[in-house]
Amino acid sequence: MRRLIYVPFDQLNLDYGALKTADPDHDLIALVESNRMTTGRNWHPARLHFLISSARHFVNQLQEAGFTVDYRKAPTVISGLDSIKSEYGSLPITCTEPSSYRQTESLRAYGANFVANDFFLTPRPLFEKWAAAQKSYLMESFYRAQRIRLDILITDGLPTGGSWNYDKDNRLPPPKKYVGAPYLEHPQDEIDDQVAEELGYTPSTTWATNRDGALSQLHNFIENHFGEFGPLEDAMTTDNWALHHSLLSPYLNNGLLHPKEVVDAAITAFNTGTIPIESCEGFIRQLIGWREYVNGMYWHLGPAYRDNNQLNATRQLLPLFTDPEKTSMNCIKQTVTDIQSRAWVHHIPRLMLLSNLALITGTNPQQFLDWMREVFIDAADWVMVPNVIGMGIHADGGQMMTKPYAAGGAYISRMSNYCKGCDYNPKLRTGDTACPFTTLYWDFLDRHQAQFAGNHRMRQQLFGLNRLADLAELKVRAQEVLTGLDRGEI
Repeated sequence: MRRLIYVPFDQLNLDYGALKTADPDHDLIALVESNRMTTGRNWHPARLHFLISSARHFVNQLQEAGFTVDYRKAPTVISGLDSIKSEYGSLPITCTEPSSYRQTESLRAYGANFVANDFFLTPRPLFEKWAAAQKSYLMESFYRAQRIRLDILITDGLPTGGSWNYDKDNRLPPPKKYVGAPYLEHPQDEIDDQVAEELGYTPSTTWATNRDGALSQLHNFIENHFGEFGPLEDAMTTDNWALHHSLLSPYLNNGLLHPKEVVDAAITAFNTGTIPIESCEGFIRQLIGWREYVNGMYWHLGPAYRDNNQLNATRQLLPLFTDPEKTSMNCIKQTVTDIQSRAWVHHIPRLMLLSNLALITGTNPQQFLDWMREVFIDAADWVMVPNVIGMGIHADGGQMMTKPYAAGGAYISRMSNYCKGCDYNPKLRTGDTACPFTTLYWDFLDRHQAQFAGNHRMRQQLFGLNRLADLAELKVRAQEVLTGLDRGEI
C-alpha cells in the first residue's frame, strides 16, 4: 500500500473526493467509527443508526470494488488512524476536505493531504469570490448566478418560464383530509440489524442505508411526488408527515447521492412536460440555491460565527423541545413527536415552528443549535450553524438575513391544520387561551424595538406594534407564557 485514504461518514461515494482517483492495488481505505461520534452528545438514535449502517454498507461496496478497507472503532478518529498506521506502516494520509471546521483542523494537524471537496456544485473558492463581491449576502442573487453558471432552467439566456422564482405560487395551505402518494419503506438487512443491536434501538423502515435505497428514494420522489411538491412545500398537516417533500437530504448529506444526479433527474422529468414549473423551480432552488448557499456561508463566515448572540438571548432550552408532553400547543407537540419518531420534519416546521419559538422566547442560540444538531437525521455542522444562527434565530444580528423570521399564530393557522382543536386560539394575543406564538411575537417586537428601529424591513411590524391598545396587558400575559413554557405547562 502506498497511501491511506480516510473516508468520513458523510462522504460515502466512490465517484467523488479522494476516492475518485483511488487505486485498489495501492490504496488502503480507512473508516473510523469514533466514540466521540456515537456517544459524545445526545444524538438521536435514528441518526446514529443511519450514519453507522450507511458507512458499513459502503464498506461492502468498496470491498466489492476490490479495495482493501479497514473499518475501525476507536475513541477518536485520530486514535483510530494511529491504530491503523501501526499495522500498515506510516502511510501518507489523503482525504477529501472535511465538512466541518473541527475535523479540518484535527486532520490538518495530523498531516493529512486534502483533496478539494466536490460533494457540492460550488467549489469553496468560487463561493468565496462571490461573497467577497457582495454588500449583502442575498441568497436570491447567488441562486440566479447559479442558474446561469450551471445552465439550469435557462432558455436563451433568460429564466425558463419567464420568472426566476415561483415562491408566490408555492404557499398553499394543506387541503382538508389530505392523502398523498405513499413513501417507500426500506426493509432492514443483516447490517442494519447488527447496528440496531449495538445501539439498543429498533429503527423504523423510513430511511435507506445504502446506495440502492437512496436511488429508489430519488426515483419515488420524481415519479410520485415531484409534480405536487411546489405548491405545498410550505404546508404542514397532521394528515401526511412528508407532504411531497423529497426526503433526499440525508442521502445528499452523507454522500450516497450527489446533487448533480438529483438535479439531472429533476430536469429530465421536467423536460417531459409532466412537472409544473413551480414544482421544478422550487426544488431546484433548494438544491443549487439554498443548500449550496448555506454550505458556502458556513465557510465564509468562519468558525466563530456559531457563537453569535446578538439579541442577548439567555433562556435555557425549553422542556418541550425534548419532551412533547411538556406542551399543550398542538403544532409543537406534533412536530417534536415526529422528530422523536423519524429524526425529521421538513423545513417549515424547523423554521416557522421550532426556530420561531426559540427566537421569540429568547432561547440561548448555542443551546438551541446543539439540540437541532443532535436530533435531525440530516444535520451537519455546515447545515445547522448558518440555518440556526443566521436564518432561524437571527443571532447574527442580520448578517445573513436582514429580517428575523418571527411570526405569530396567524401564520401557523394559515399554513397548517394544527390549530384545529388546540387549547390556544391563534387570533388572540391576551388571555388564558391566547396562542403563545401570537402573544410572544408581539412581545418579541416590543423587547427588541430599539434594535429593529433602523431596519426598513421591520417598519410595518413595528408600526403595528405601536398601534396595539392592549400592549401593557400583552406584556403581562407574555411573562405568564414564558414562565409556563419554562415549567413545561403551556
